[in-house]
Amino acid sequence: MGEDSSARSAAHNAATERARLPGTPASPVAAPSRQTEESSFAAAQDRSATYREVFGVREFRYLFSAYLLSLVGDQLAKVALSIVVFERTGSALLSAVTFAVSYLPWLIGGPLLSVYADRYPRRKVMIGCDLIRMVLVGSLALPGIPLWSLVALLFISNLFTPPFEAARAATTPEVLSGDKYAVGLALSSISAQLAQVVGFVAGGALVVLLSARGSLLIDAATFAVSAILLRVGVRPRPSSAPDEPATLWADAKEGLQVVFGIPRVRWFVLMLFVSSAFAYAPEGLAAPYAAELEEGPAAVGLLLAASPLGLVIGGVVVGRLLRPSQREAMLVPLAVLSVLVLIPAAALPWLPGVLLLFVVSGFGASFLIPLNVMVVRAIPASARGRAFGVVATGLQAVQGVAIVFAGLIADFLSPSIVVTLCGMVGTAPVLWLGWRGNKAPVPMPADQGR
Repeated sequence: MGEDSSARSAAHNAATERARLPGTPASPVAAPSRQTEESSFAAAQDRSATYREVFGVREFRYLFSAYLLSLVGDQLAKVALSIVVFERTGSALLSAVTFAVSYLPWLIGGPLLSVYADRYPRRKVMIGCDLIRMVLVGSLALPGIPLWSLVALLFISNLFTPPFEAARAATTPEVLSGDKYAVGLALSSISAQLAQVVGFVAGGALVVLLSARGSLLIDAATFAVSAILLRVGVRPRPSSAPDEPATLWADAKEGLQVVFGIPRVRWFVLMLFVSSAFAYAPEGLAAPYAAELEEGPAAVGLLLAASPLGLVIGGVVVGRLLRPSQREAMLVPLAVLSVLVLIPAAALPWLPGVLLLFVVSGFGASFLIPLNVMVVRAIPASARGRAFGVVATGLQAVQGVAIVFAGLIADFLSPSIVVTLCGMVGTAPVLWLGWRGNKAPVPMPADQGR
C-alpha cells in the first residue's frame, strides 16, 4: 500500500515537472487559468479611469486650463459688452442683441471655420485664435469707439471660437488615451457648466469693481494666458489632413459626409439633435414658467440652473462612476430619459417638483459622454475637427429653433403644458432614432482600420 502511494506521488510529480517544461502540451487544468487571465484583462480594460490618472497627463492639464480660460473669457466679454451697450443706449433690446451676437458665428460659419482645425496644426490654430481674440477684445476697451464697431468686433472675435473649439476637441483624444478620454470629456462638460456660471457672475462683479472697459481688458488677458499655456504645455503635432488642395466648402462638405455617412454615427447624432431640441426648449420659458408657478425672479435663475446642475451630476456619475461598457449601454436610455422626464410637468404646480424634473433631464443629457467616445472611435483623426464643427453647429441650430418655437406655442398654451408637450412629442422620435442606432453595425475604429 505504501509503495503504491509512493509510486502515485512520484508519477504525479513527474507529470507536474513535464508540464513545466517548454514545448510540452498544456494540461487540461491550464485552460481555466487562461480564461481567468483573459477575464481579468477584460475587466481591467472595462475599468473607469480616475481623475488622478486624467490630470496626471501633463498635456491635458495645460489644454484643460486653456479651455477654461477661453470659456470664461467668452462669458466676460458677453456680460461686459452687454452692459456697455445698455449704458450707452438705454435699450434692453440692443443689449440683448449684443449678447446674442456671440451665438451667430456657430450658425453662420461653424462647419466652414472648423475646417481649419484639420487643415493646419491644431496647437497653432488654438494659439492663433486666442491671440486674435486677445487683440479684438482688447480693442473693445478703447475709449470713444462707435457702438456699431463694438458689435462688429465682438462678432468677428467670436468667429474664432468655432476653429478653437474644433481644434481643442480634436486634440483631446490625441492627448488622452483609452477611458481617460471619456473621463476627460466628463470633466470638460462639468467645468464648462461651472465656468459659464463663474464667467457670468465674475463679469458682473468686474464691471462693478473696474468698469466695463476694465473687465474687457481682463478678458483680453485671459486669452493671452490661454495662448501661453498652449504654447508651453501642448506639444506640436503636424496637421492631420492630407496635403491635397481643396476648397473650404469641399472640406466642410466632407465633414458632413463623415458624420452622416456612417450609419451608427448618423442615427445617434440625429438622436442627439432631437433630444437636445426638446430637452433644452424649456429654457426659453423660464420667466413665464416662474410666473405661472407664482414665483419671483429668483425662480427664473433656479429654473435655468437646474438642467446644468443635472448635467454636472451626470458628468460625475456617467463619466467617472460607470465602467466604459456600462456607459455605452446607457447611451440610449439616458437620451430617452432627458425628454421623457418632462412629461409630468403640467401636473406639478410647485417649483421644487419642476426643478427636480429639469435636474433629471440634465442628468439624462450626459449621454453625450459615451456618444462622444463612439464618434471619436468611428471618425478618422484627420476629419475630427470638421466633424466636431458639424455637430456643434447642428446643436446650436436645433436648440435655438426649439426655444423660439416653444416661446411661440407658450403664447397660446401655459408654459407647463408646453414642457409636457416637449416630453410627449420628443420621446418617441428619440426612442426610434436610438433603436436605429443600436441596430446599425458598429463601425471599425477609424484609425485602426487604416
